[in-house]
Amino acid sequence: MRFQEYFKDGIKPTISFEIFPPKTEQGMENLLEIMPELIALRPDFITVTYGAMGATRARTLEIASLIKNGYGMETACHLTCVGASRRELDDILSRIVDSGIRNIVALRGDPPKGEETFVLPPDGYSYGNQLVEHIRAFERRKGQEPFGIAVAGYPEKHIEAPSIEADIATLKLKVDAGGDIIISQLFFDNSLFFRFVERARAVGITAPIIPGLMPILSTRQIKRITSMCGSNIPQTLQQELDIAGDDDAKASEIGIRQCIRQARDLLVRGVPGLHFYVLNKSTHMRRIMEALR
Repeated sequence: MRFQEYFKDGIKPTISFEIFPPKTEQGMENLLEIMPELIALRPDFITVTYGAMGATRARTLEIASLIKNGYGMETACHLTCVGASRRELDDILSRIVDSGIRNIVALRGDPPKGEETFVLPPDGYSYGNQLVEHIRAFERRKGQEPFGIAVAGYPEKHIEAPSIEADIATLKLKVDAGGDIIISQLFFDNSLFFRFVERARAVGITAPIIPGLMPILSTRQIKRITSMCGSNIPQTLQQELDIAGDDDAKASEIGIRQCIRQARDLLVRGVPGLHFYVLNKSTHMRRIMEALR
């Protein structure tokens, strides 16, 4: 199934997970070990992120292919503009097609580690909407069935955007270029998500908007992640995490409770689905899914 097919009837919210390709062999072994546990939680699909500059790019397709062809679960490859020429993008798209995968999460991508700004690759692209346009042009050239394409949305705006209005305008470009659904960046205040949806609808964006949730597993980790992406931690939650300090077990308990509360509220208020950034772990997701189901 392609992304858009999950959301066309609106009968039940779609649940999806996101994992990342490990950088080490041990990390890969750990992921393969917990994969059956994630599959057993029965998400509708799993997306696999994309390593910049070839760091873990090959494993993205390897893992996505395993999910699709080994476990029989729908999946999506992330694809970014980072370090890729148009010819390289075509090559990657061809390999995605050959693997039987029909969904792509299309992103501009973050600058590679050590660089502060995005650098235009030779004969490549600078913006997510250009990547979406390239994917749609590839389909036409090959005469193939269209991919399902997800693009990213930012409830608190992209960290590089000059304003929320400019960020919403950029989002519309990505949807108009062919994005089928929008998956949001992580956030911890649901009011910010619903305000983001209102702004998107106000400019004519009709695509399903799926909130992205990241369960907190450690205080140190979530501080690092939010500092990179610009998401804010509400004061009450921050105070709880400060008390937990370096005790990851306590921080994880706080994070699981926060995620369950947040997810329940979103579901009650009618979101079309939930997308969980699972951080390649399963124990916390089992507890969260049991609480929701």
